[in-house]
Amino acid sequence: MNHILEAPFVREMCHITANMYRMGWDERNGGNISWILEETAVTQYLDPNEVLRTLPLSFDASALAGRYLIVTGTGRYFRNVERCPQENMGVIRIAQDGRSYDILWGFEHGGKPTSELPTHLMNHIARLRVDPQHRIVMHCHPANILAMTYVHDLDDRAFTKTLWRMSTECIVVFPEGISVLPWMVCGTNEIGEATAEKIRDTRIVLWAAHGIFGTGRDMDEVFGLIETVEKAAEIYMKIGGREIRQSITDAELAALCKEFGLTPREGYLDL
Repeated sequence: MNHILEAPFVREMCHITANMYRMGWDERNGGNISWILEETAVTQYLDPNEVLRTLPLSFDASALAGRYLIVTGTGRYFRNVERCPQENMGVIRIAQDGRSYDILWGFEHGGKPTSELPTHLMNHIARLRVDPQHRIVMHCHPANILAMTYVHDLDDRAFTKTLWRMSTECIVVFPEGISVLPWMVCGTNEIGEATAEKIRDTRIVLWAAHGIFGTGRDMDEVFGLIETVEKAAEIYMKIGGREIRQSITDAELAALCKEFGLTPREGYLDL
C-alpha cells in the first residue's frame, strides 16, 4: 500500500492551507477545509477496515453515508499543516446511519476535525443536491470582505451588485451572486442550517463579522472564487467614502454575461 503522505489529496491540502495562511486568510487556528474523496483514491493509501476512533455527530448526516472526507483539525494552525499533516488534519468516513464518523488517519494525539464539521457536512449535502460534482467546502477570514460586512448593507442582492461592479471578472466568476448571513454563533447546527439554506443558490456565503464560506468542485475553483470576492472587497474598501464617478453599469454587466455565455442571478440586474 502506498504511503499516505504521498497521496495527492494530502499533498494538495498541505499546499492549499499553506497558501491560505500566506494570503492572511487563516490567522492562528482560524478557518477550515473539508474535501469529499473518492473511495478508490482513499483505499490506495488506507485500509478502510482499520478504524482509529469513532466519534458522534450532532445531526443526521446519512445523506453522506459511506463518504470519505479529508478535513482540517479543530484548534489547528494552517501554517503547521504542511510541516506535520498527521497532527493537523485527517481522513474520516461517515457512518451508514449518519450519526457518527470513523477516523481512518490523522488527528494524532487526540485531535478531532474542525468544530465546524456539522456545518461543512450540511453544506456538502446541500451543494451535492444541486451539483453532483461538488466536492470542496472552504472557510476562511479574508480581511477586506470581513471589513465590508461592517459598512455595507447585508442584503444579498445589494452586496452582490457592489462586488460585481468592482471588477470586470466578478460577474463572470460568480454570476449566481453571493449570499450573506448576519452574525451568528459559529460551530453550531444553527449556523450550519442557515448557511445550507443559502448555499443551494450560491457557492459563496458571507458570515458577517466572521468570514467566507465557499464551495466548489475542486480546490482551484474554490480558492479562485474566494480570491476574486476578496479582491473586489479590497477595491471597495480602498474607495472608502470617496464619490464613485463611474462604474460598470447593469447593461455592461449583462453584455459581459452574454459574451461569456453566462446567466446572471435572476432579478439582480436592472435592465
